[in-house]
Amino acid sequence: MLAGAVATAGRIAEGQAADDLRNGALAALPLAAGTLTGEIEKQRLVPLVLARDDAVRDALRRAGKVEETALDAKLKAIAGDASASAIYVIDTAGMAISASNAGQPDSFVGSDYNFRHYFTDAMAKGAASQYGLGTISGKPGLYLAGRVDDGGKPLGVAVLKVELGGVEANWRASGFLVFVTDERGVVLATSQPDWRFHALAPLSAADAAAAHDQLQLVEAAFDPLPIRRGAGDGLATIDEAGKSRRFVEVVQDLPGAVPGWRLWLLTPADTTLAAAANTARLTTLLGLLLMGLLAYVFTRRRRTRRLRQEALGRMNAELESRVSTRTAELTRSNTALAGEIAERENAEAKVRRLRDDLAQANRLSILGQIAAGVAHEINQPVAAIRTYAENAGRFLEAGRTEPANGNLTSIVSMTERIGAITSTLRTFARRPGVAASPLPVGEAIDGALSLLSGRIRDSGVTIVKPRGTTSPVVMASRIRLEQILVNLLQNALDAMKDRPDPRIEINLAERGDRVLISVRDNGPGLGPDAAANLFMPFQTTKEKGLGLGLVISQEIAQELGGTLRLDPGTRSGASFTIDLRRIE
Repeated sequence: MLAGAVATAGRIAEGQAADDLRNGALAALPLAAGTLTGEIEKQRLVPLVLARDDAVRDALRRAGKVEETALDAKLKAIAGDASASAIYVIDTAGMAISASNAGQPDSFVGSDYNFRHYFTDAMAKGAASQYGLGTISGKPGLYLAGRVDDGGKPLGVAVLKVELGGVEANWRASGFLVFVTDERGVVLATSQPDWRFHALAPLSAADAAAAHDQLQLVEAAFDPLPIRRGAGDGLATIDEAGKSRRFVEVVQDLPGAVPGWRLWLLTPADTTLAAAANTARLTTLLGLLLMGLLAYVFTRRRRTRRLRQEALGRMNAELESRVSTRTAELTRSNTALAGEIAERENAEAKVRRLRDDLAQANRLSILGQIAAGVAHEINQPVAAIRTYAENAGRFLEAGRTEPANGNLTSIVSMTERIGAITSTLRTFARRPGVAASPLPVGEAIDGALSLLSGRIRDSGVTIVKPRGTTSPVVMASRIRLEQILVNLLQNALDAMKDRPDPRIEINLAERGDRVLISVRDNGPGLGPDAAANLFMPFQTTKEKGLGLGLVISQEIAQELGGTLRLDPGTRSGASFTIDLRRIE
């Protein structure tokens, strides 16, 4: 019975510890998934943007008749900025005509990719993705492809290959065992490199053949992973190198990365479960022993009372002394045990607090990116509030209530300004919704200027805002319109850096059912070549940047049912106009 109680306590403690580990794994699962999906989503846009690039279209129209050295250099630069393994362009016959690794021993130029699924699927559907082994590099990676069209006619495919080594390194650093499987259960990316291209379970001949074709693996056997499940405890057991280790296992589908992919996260459980079980068994055993000892003492005392009538007074006193001594020993043992339990509970509480502090530090590191700007903007009104408050106190001491009331009114105005600053930052940081709503244009202009007020003040730029008390109303998302305005204002501030008397004019005009919002600076302006390529991806006049800011702003304007254009014929500086539909 004693052994059964101790064993039961151990099993219960193991179950509770496994639940705690599972909750921790479930909390870590979205972070591991976000590392992978974030890397893929960062790269997915590049081939789609390249598919609209005129240089890519021109090269495909030439169909490989000349060496595309200029396009090779452009693809190499984009691959470096995007941290991609390779970027290349394929014609309709499947032949690579330009690549970021052109001129290298492992160049893709001249290679035939007609057999690749990402090529055939992109030609048929417009976009495709495929995980597989590189035919030239021999390295696995995810291929993201976008079809290049010319007036509805396919010209070829732009492809980006991303290797997931950095994602796998982040997984390894987390301390968890993480891997991704495809729809057949084949391991693709993993923090355990020797598990790559193994399978969750033995594959049928048909699935194995399909996996060989999909992944371009000729010799892979797709051996099953050394994982056993189904013991009834919700744990997974890994048998490797003659040892068995238990893990808590959680899984999540990844529809946002590649359809059919699943993310598996395993956290080691042996040490935690053993510690919990041993602690519970020891506690239970000591408790049962204590109860047994108490029962023994109680029985002995009853026997002593029965013998008291026959025993001599000295023997009775000696027996009582022994009982008192034993009771004191048991009390000391119980006190020591309670102290050990309290010490263990304190240690566990410290561990929990450390975990919470680490999570909070991670969140605060993100908030810290905007804290400096908020503090800078709030510092002046706070200083003004202090000055007004001190002066109001002196006025009240002197019995001058009217100037004191004026100072208090100014304090209220300063607090409203602080509230406006924090409200604007909070609104701008919120992820924008899809639906548009009636929006006074002046609110978006004020919001954009508020966000950049610190930089505008430090740059000494004069801002000329639209006059009038009423503002036309357009159908738009405030956050999206503010994003366009902030982009235009930042470009204007960059253009007027180190120029005397910098000035930005913001004007509003109504023409029929359209509202025109123009942003004009007195900077050096744009040359003919820069103006002609202004809204083309990866074209920029700045030393840093990918040249996608105006492209994205133009896309947002089109989503809002309007346009963004450069005003021609500006004698000095540059002027951009946002054209949106006006509503009553």
